[in-house]
Amino acid sequence: MKRADSIRHYINRKLYEFYKWRYQHISNESYMAVLSILVGIVSGLVAVTIKNLTHFIEYFLHETFIRDFFFSWYFIFPLIGIGITILIIRYIIKHEVDDGIPVILLSIAKFKSLIPSYHTFASLITAPVTVGFGGSAGLEGPSALTGGAIGSNLARLLHLNIKQRNLLIAAAAAGTFSSIFKAPVAGILFVMEVLSFDLTMTAMIPLILASVSAVLTSYFFLGKDILLHFRLMHNYKLSEVPFYILLGLTSATTSIYFIRMYFATGKWLKQLGSRTYRWLVGGILLGVLTFSLPPLYGEGYDGINHLLQGDVQYIVNNFPVAFDANMTHFVIAALVLLVTFKVVGLSLTLHAGGIGGVFAPSMFTGALSGYVLALLLNAVFPGLQLPPENFALVGMAGAIAGIIQAPLMAVFLIMEITGGQELIVPLMIVAALSYLISKRTVKYSLYTMQLRGRSFIPTHDKDKFAGYMVEFDRVLETDFIPVNPAMSLGEMLKTAVVKSKRNLYPVLDNDGSFIGLVSLDDIRTIMFNREKYNKIFVRDLMHKAPQVVIRNRDDFQSVMKKFQQTGAWNLPVIDHEGHYLGFISKSKLLSIYRKKLLELTSE
Repeated sequence: MKRADSIRHYINRKLYEFYKWRYQHISNESYMAVLSILVGIVSGLVAVTIKNLTHFIEYFLHETFIRDFFFSWYFIFPLIGIGITILIIRYIIKHEVDDGIPVILLSIAKFKSLIPSYHTFASLITAPVTVGFGGSAGLEGPSALTGGAIGSNLARLLHLNIKQRNLLIAAAAAGTFSSIFKAPVAGILFVMEVLSFDLTMTAMIPLILASVSAVLTSYFFLGKDILLHFRLMHNYKLSEVPFYILLGLTSATTSIYFIRMYFATGKWLKQLGSRTYRWLVGGILLGVLTFSLPPLYGEGYDGINHLLQGDVQYIVNNFPVAFDANMTHFVIAALVLLVTFKVVGLSLTLHAGGIGGVFAPSMFTGALSGYVLALLLNAVFPGLQLPPENFALVGMAGAIAGIIQAPLMAVFLIMEITGGQELIVPLMIVAALSYLISKRTVKYSLYTMQLRGRSFIPTHDKDKFAGYMVEFDRVLETDFIPVNPAMSLGEMLKTAVVKSKRNLYPVLDNDGSFIGLVSLDDIRTIMFNREKYNKIFVRDLMHKAPQVVIRNRDDFQSVMKKFQQTGAWNLPVIDHEGHYLGFISKSKLLSIYRKKLLELTSE
């Protein structure tokens, strides 16, 4: 124990010396630039590690001796993988491990960008097990959470302020997506649209450095190999614009279905109660799905790549019932089934206890829905000859724009994948239509809706975000002396007025519930008239509060609205059962709010 204390003391002393040296020799801008490069490199390593671990598990299951003995029973692998994930979480991690991006959003909005340290390794272990065993989920979210947790804990170790912590989390998220797709611009736009970070020039430079360093790290370990392979074989034609408009509409419809079916399936599975039942039922149903529709197995990028190369026969060959790819009607029916049930497989995977992300399934659904639309139109209008590969690629952008609600990232991600701007017009048309319709219909992205009903407050809206960061426990004042309605005026003067420095006295019943107020002004004219001490009671003097603040229900905006409507300077605070908790002062609330706003806007 003494040795541990000695080591801790030594580390703290060295850190203090480093802080002192840093403040003397390195500016904040240079310091954050260096840290962003470091976080970018680490995020790139995280993305590479998660991908390689997943591929190793897939190789072990599909290419080693296990294939010879068990591969005909491969559809039970997802059940086994989710079970192993649950055991790792319960007995090794010993903390709840949630889906990636929502954890980041919640930590930013609710917990001052402090991500628990166990997230630096939890998803790094559990996501490859879930997806490597065939869970129908992606790896982008877990990778971003791991990188974001490393950035957050590095900021905590270095005693950075909340704005700097936000910046390192943003750098990690940008670096992760840049590394996975080798698309640095899309990584930065992901931070802007999904995490809603403020991209001032001060923040932009660290994000660029993190994205570039993450991409270079990915190139160093993986070479020029990319996740999605596409070579433009059919140039965009102006006559195809109406059909891309139609693709925008179908992408929006698919996105809305994806979001609603994800939560409907999860809600149904959660009704089973026990985690063991959820694992068994979810895992077995997922096994049935992957047996009936084998392309649902795993992330789905393999199937996407074959579609982008025009090789739909690869997907057809994986079905239990073989048929030729020239049988267009059967191909369309098969792909529609995959689009329909991919989200069901994703929801079963995650709600049964697996760890993964929704980004890859979104792209899978978008690619297949775009390919289906082109095949269908070509079948109905034989002379049309729309390129299904282009529609699959643009369909991915439509799905990202609708499900993730990130249209700019969708456009630039596909542009960086293709390495050109040939499809810029259809990409913009489809992404814009899908986003607008989806946003109008479901309002929030899938990530935001995963926050257990709490809408995310974007960091680029400084006023709302600063207000959201105000902790009501810090502004709650409890030095008001309560009185009972049965008290006489004399008792109130003796027990409350004489002892209190306040001019308000909350009236509580015997259960502690708030029922009214008495102010000093209410008794000022009679407080010195001793004849009325035993004739007038608190119930005769009390009046209703102009408004009450309900804890955990009212936020900063609603409280300030109540102050504005009533003109009051103090409002009572109660819990959801009506019990009195204290008062909130308008002046103190505004003071804390101003402090939070300065924390966010100071350079």
